[in-house]
Amino acid sequence: MEASCLELALEGERLCKAGDFKGGTAFFEAAVQVGTEDLKTLSAIYSQLGNAYFYLKEYGKAMEYHRHDLTLARRICDRVGEGKASGNLGNTLKVLGRFDEAAVCCQRHLDISQEQGDKVGEARALYNMGNVFHAKGKQQLWGSSQDPGDLPPDVRDTLQRATAFYEMNLSLVKELGDRAAQGRAYGNLGNTHYLLGNFVEAIKFHRERLSIAKEFGDKAAERRAYSNLGNALIFLGQFSAATEYYRKTLQLSRQLKDQVMEAQACYSLGNTYTLLQQYERAIDYHLKHLLIAQELTDRVGEGRACWSLGNAYVSLGNNRQALYYVRKHLDISREVPLCVPVFQKLGRDPSDEDCFFDLLSKFQSSRMDDQRCHLDESQNGDDGESASDSISPLNEMMDPSLTTSPQTEELFDLIASSQSRRLDDQRVSVSNLPGLRITHNNLGHLCGDADPQEPSDDFFNMLIKCQSSRIDDQRCSPPDPSPRAPTVPDEDFFSLIQRVQAKRMDEQRVQLPSEEPDEADSEPEAPSGDSS
Repeated sequence: MEASCLELALEGERLCKAGDFKGGTAFFEAAVQVGTEDLKTLSAIYSQLGNAYFYLKEYGKAMEYHRHDLTLARRICDRVGEGKASGNLGNTLKVLGRFDEAAVCCQRHLDISQEQGDKVGEARALYNMGNVFHAKGKQQLWGSSQDPGDLPPDVRDTLQRATAFYEMNLSLVKELGDRAAQGRAYGNLGNTHYLLGNFVEAIKFHRERLSIAKEFGDKAAERRAYSNLGNALIFLGQFSAATEYYRKTLQLSRQLKDQVMEAQACYSLGNTYTLLQQYERAIDYHLKHLLIAQELTDRVGEGRACWSLGNAYVSLGNNRQALYYVRKHLDISREVPLCVPVFQKLGRDPSDEDCFFDLLSKFQSSRMDDQRCHLDESQNGDDGESASDSISPLNEMMDPSLTTSPQTEELFDLIASSQSRRLDDQRVSVSNLPGLRITHNNLGHLCGDADPQEPSDDFFNMLIKCQSSRIDDQRCSPPDPSPRAPTVPDEDFFSLIQRVQAKRMDEQRVQLPSEEPDEADSEPEAPSGDSS
């Protein structure tokens, strides 16, 4: 039986390393069914099962096995194992949008790694902490209407904390000589500075990321770096340079046979050529985006492409073609809620530069609403959110009667009480751990002073506080999920660039000589977007 459990676990590990996570989980589950007396082996099985389910986007099961791993590691006084389990649990909580709990778990991993002198574990913990605050800042930004760099204080603080952890991670992985980890740190530093509006800094870090990606022959990372460089250059008004990076993004996406990213590159190129007023080229890329969206049955992306094509044809004065795509957009918008206004004002003078920006403003002002939906478990591990209680409070959606009814308050008190006990419920007793065959030999390896009910345990007390605060998240109805558009970039910078460029249009309108030459000859302000 013991040999069978180990053999099943090793086969599960082999399959997971080969990328077959579904097959791997089947073997790991079979190993758990057989069971083992070896506590270290069982802990390793829990850890790998949790990670495999994470990659399969089955986050509920991932949480279950990472909790089992944490419980067992604490019981056998395996501090390194406890740190790793805490880190894995934190990563899963982050994906579910439970950022405060995730931060507690990742901090636990960091503390234990520093205590044990585990530099590799410390570097990973710092990286994971950065990821938690980066993801939290992105979520906070979804409801923000500020211009790039003009962020609410809480959002700026969250993103700056992410930057601080990434910088500490970068310093440590440089000390360790881990070039691959340095590349990841540079990429995330670039992404965080981009969100902060520090576009010059973002470009610096993405160029470092690009260099290391080329060094390792990592085409996927190289493609991401090109795309991120293009996005940052757009905000600096360097549209021609941005198109060069988007072209390289498109080329690599085709090499990687990634149609989704190919469509996103076409989308970005189409919009950038529109900004350059090269409408024929814009149409060419929007048509390519449209074809892929249709092939992938992305109706939302198809609608966006039709809207963009109608806009470009209006700018060329080809109202007949514009009307054709307007009607297609209208048909799709009746089928799915695109959150995009129906194309209007076909009779506008195509030479009017404001035509594009007015329509782009109306179109992009609603894009943030598309991104406010909570994501189900079928989505990728970086963006996915599942449980409805992970939604941030939406006070404007609450029924005022909910806060005044004594019966409702009583209900909330009961739920809050149960919430505060949920972690106790989640602390599985060792005797109930699946796959554990308790014997006199392994019973002696359990720590007698690791009672998870002990109130002095700061780690679990912190989690309980996070859990009890989540009751506010449950006092409102979650927003209806909006349809996603896989062929349109999730971080669509055009939702922000329209505001930046709207200001630049005024700067580019040269005034005729007047009786007040001092005003007419005044220098226009520098384009915004390069704030540090």
